[in-house]
Parts: sequence; structure tokens; C-alpha cells
Amino acid sequence: MYLSVGGLFTIVAIVFFQVFGRYVLNSSPTWTESLALVLVLYVTLIGAAVGVRDAGHIGMESLLVLVPEHVRNRVELVIHMLVMAFGAAMIWNGGVLGLSVASYRIPNLGLPEAIRYAPLVISGVLIISFSIEHVIALVQGKTVEPSWH
Repeated sequence: MYLSVGGLFTIVAIVFFQVFGRYVLNSSPTWTESLALVLVLYVTLIGAAVGVRDAGHIGMESLLVLVPEHVRNRVELVIHMLVMAFGAAMIWNGGVLGLSVASYRIPNLGLPEAIRYAPLVISGVLIISFSIEHVIALVQGKTVEPSWH
């Protein structure tokens, strides 16, 4: 969570610097927009993984409350397996896309284009890890405590 908050403050600072340069100094730095866009990818995708950890993703809670306990656990296991499959797809596709553009550079930053796809892979790994945590908790009859407590 602190990483996402720090990234958000960094984005705000970079955009402020860009606006200050454009309207006060009459010379906007060229690298600020590209860096802000890359940081937005990191913040949003890692935030999405944290949403899986804290069970803040879209779910069908009203349906789960209506079914019996033994059915609810099975449905929750299926949900977490599907989330893991989505995380695996993020890893695979992020890796393929990142490798396909690794030789290109981001204009004004000089960084490889693959850096734009790294958060997709990182987020996929975190999503699978957090889903495994939820599956283990379900099997043990426990619940995962949200990280914001």
C-alpha cells in the first residue's frame, strides 16, 4: 500500500513540476509526461493486486450469502482459481508483449519499452500469490485479514 501511495505522490509531484515548467518557466520538461504515464501503470496494477489481497475486487457477495456454507466454500475456491488464471494470463501476455518491445526505447526517458509491461507481470505474480493465500485460508476455515486493518 505504501508503494502505491508513494507512487501516487511521485506522480503528483511530476505533474506539478510539468505544469510549473509550462506556465511559470515557459519551458516544460519533456520527460515528465512519459514518466508520469509509466508510474500510473505501476500504481494502478499494483493497486489492483492489493485489491485482490483485501478481497476488494468485484464479486457476487449477494449470491454467496444465499447458498449453503459447503457450496459457498466451493464457489469461493472456483472464484479464486479463476482469479489465479487471470493472473497467469497477465504474466504470460505481459512477458510476451514486454519481450516484443524490449529493444525499443521510451522517447525522452531512454528506458526500454519493456518497462511499461513489467507492472503487468509483477501484478500477475502478486495476484496469484494473494489468491493462493485466500485458497489456503478457505481450506483451513480462516479468513484473510485485510492489510488496511
